[in-house]
Amino acid sequence: MDADLAQLAVFQALSGNWKDAINTNKKILKTHPDDIEALNRLARAHAELGNLIKARSCAQKVLKFDPFNTIASKSLTKWKDLRKVEPGSSSASFAKLFLEEPGRTRIVSLIHIGDAKVIAKLDSGDGVDLNTASHRISVTITDGKYIGRLADDISSKLRKLIKLGYEYKACVKSADSKEVKIFIREVKRPGKFMDVPSFTSERIDYVSFTPPELVHKKEVVHETIQEEEID
Repeated sequence: MDADLAQLAVFQALSGNWKDAINTNKKILKTHPDDIEALNRLARAHAELGNLIKARSCAQKVLKFDPFNTIASKSLTKWKDLRKVEPGSSSASFAKLFLEEPGRTRIVSLIHIGDAKVIAKLDSGDGVDLNTASHRISVTITDGKYIGRLADDISSKLRKLIKLGYEYKACVKSADSKEVKIFIREVKRPGKFMDVPSFTSERIDYVSFTPPELVHKKEVVHETIQEEEID
């Protein structure tokens, strides 16, 4: 039952239903007051509705049970100098677009991470921009502040696909002082390449969802795009 409630709470958060998320997490905490994940979710929900006093209280409870909890620590740092936030100011509702889908999504770790103060303010689900102005793809938040860039291999691949007409959206998967991961999703594919997904390097993406006779075909088509149409 608690597992079902936890899944419901996560879904409500991803959908931006913060009031419902608060009620669901409170139900969990009635029977398990030391549930750290529920407390962190409750803190986030209160913050999204603009109630930083309750949000801080929940995060502080987390640290009583787990003094080294990075989510609670980062949240308290983020809220330290804030008196209020605009309800629903983050882009968590944007995050519901980022459910894993073979061939269309990829989790990527950024390199050359930006300023620690900028990173500290990132939350899972925050939308980010992929900037292709240079020969590498840099990643920024909506106000243009740099948070990192893609490694050369994935950067080169996506730049080529974007030139062909592919389009992508991205959001923060996780962030701390040592590592930032983003979730990239293909949201548009050119008509003539409808059978060619963006992310095909992991063979398991095909094997679990595609008839074996089509696996080889798609790999060959993708190589053809890269070698003949892009280069």
